[in-house]
Amino acid sequence: MRRALLLLLTLLLTATAAAQTPIDGYKVVATFPHATTSYTEGFFYLNGHFYEGTGLKGHSQILVTDPATGNVLQHLDVAPQYFGEGIVDWDSNLYEWTWQSHIGFVYDRATLHPLAQFTYTGEGWGMTHDATHIITDDGTAIIRFRDPKDFHEVRNITVTDQGAPVTELNELEYIKGEIYANVWHTNRIARISPRDGHVIAWIDLTGLLPDVVQLYNEAVLNGIAYDAQHDRLFVTGKEWPTIFQITLVPPKPASR
Repeated sequence: MRRALLLLLTLLLTATAAAQTPIDGYKVVATFPHATTSYTEGFFYLNGHFYEGTGLKGHSQILVTDPATGNVLQHLDVAPQYFGEGIVDWDSNLYEWTWQSHIGFVYDRATLHPLAQFTYTGEGWGMTHDATHIITDDGTAIIRFRDPKDFHEVRNITVTDQGAPVTELNELEYIKGEIYANVWHTNRIARISPRDGHVIAWIDLTGLLPDVVQLYNEAVLNGIAYDAQHDRLFVTGKEWPTIFQITLVPPKPASR
């Protein structure tokens, strides 16, 4: 009987360990300059340039920069009453929304000339897209899939890890059929299934930016960009001095 109980306990512990969500590490491949004046809220890579939407009322901007030098190639000052949040490219346009104003903007991506406005309920946080929808979050555990034509919600998923909701999802990027999401005030990125919202794996970026370089507590990890043509992954943070190109390091198989 004792052996049977020990065996059962061992099997339960093994099953529990096997069910834990994998945690990827990282390796820094290259670094690029980033302005410590940029309070990063939206971030993506397209056609050789970084596109960035920054926050804070009176300081929000849309920036297009050269990765090698960090030089600003184009910029747009957002009206001072708005706190800029996520941005995303869609066809020849660029969408931006704002934190609590319920107002979003559509720009011509080539010129940053404003084309239209749209409205929505709730807060605006991160934004990305797949082939058919603009994908957004609002600081909760809910990710919404929206019609780019009028921004209405088509469907949503609740992000969970081992059945528990994952809240404070922030900047987003769609990569190889997964949604990558910064989690505010953490050094982790969640890799999320767009089908049902479960966390496929975590990326632990602890130590990426040394604590002595972080300007203050709110200068946190927040910015994911992907170069699909060359399979390059970039990450940065609010008012960080550096954009990091990283590769993921999968967890080592458990030893027996």
